[in-house]
This record gives sequence, structure tokens and C-alpha cells, in this order.
Amino acid sequence: MDENLRILYVEDDADIRLVAEMALEGEGFELVICESGQEALNTAVDQKPDVLLLDVMMPGMDGPTTLQKLRELPHLVTTPVIFMTAKVQSEEVAQYKSMGAIGVISKPFDPMTLAEQIRSLVEQKHA
Repeated sequence: MDENLRILYVEDDADIRLVAEMALEGEGFELVICESGQEALNTAVDQKPDVLLLDVMMPGMDGPTTLQKLRELPHLVTTPVIFMTAKVQSEEVAQYKSMGAIGVISKPFDPMTLAEQIRSLVEQKHA
């Protein structure tokens, strides 16, 4: 997979957003960054991301709810989604996967391996 992946990234914590942005843009990813689920819905209408990267715990609209609403947009019905969360008990991970997630990245994440984790999950999905 050589093309640059375009990621719709939704994270309410500015510090985490900044770390992820530096980790991913340095690896050639194109990020469309949103601070909330509502902002993601407004932005996603005219975006064609290759991957949705969603924080689970957000005020207002959480990651799973954001995903449900993004799936109502015809061009995002099958877009791969990865959740990022500190809650990575096996039953929680199973719940996210049942919602269609191709993977769950635990927080705090390692900025040095974040890009590789995302690439690997996307490649597995396309394999």
C-alpha cells in the first residue's frame, strides 16, 4: 500500500490530537482532524477518507455514536474504522469489532508505532 492514506481523525483532547498528528503526518498520512463527533459529521459530508480513526470517549457524541451517524452517509458505509481508547478489555474490543471496527488502538498509544499500527490494520482488511 503505497498511496497516502487519508484519515478522518476525531479526538477531543488537543494534546493527544497533536501527538497523533505529528506521528501520522510525518509518515505521509493525510489527516482531516475533527475535535468532536458533530464536527466529524459536518466535515465528512464532503470528505472521502480511506480510514476513520475515532476516539471512543468524547463529550457530547462518543465514538460509537459518531460511527453510527457517519455510516448514514452513503460514501462512508464501508470505510474502515479504527477506535482509539483506554478501555481495551476484551469484551469492549469485541463490542467495537461487532460495530465493524477493523481494530482498536489502546491509549496511551506509542507515537513511534502509531502509523505502522494503522497501516497494518488497513492492510489486513484489504488482504
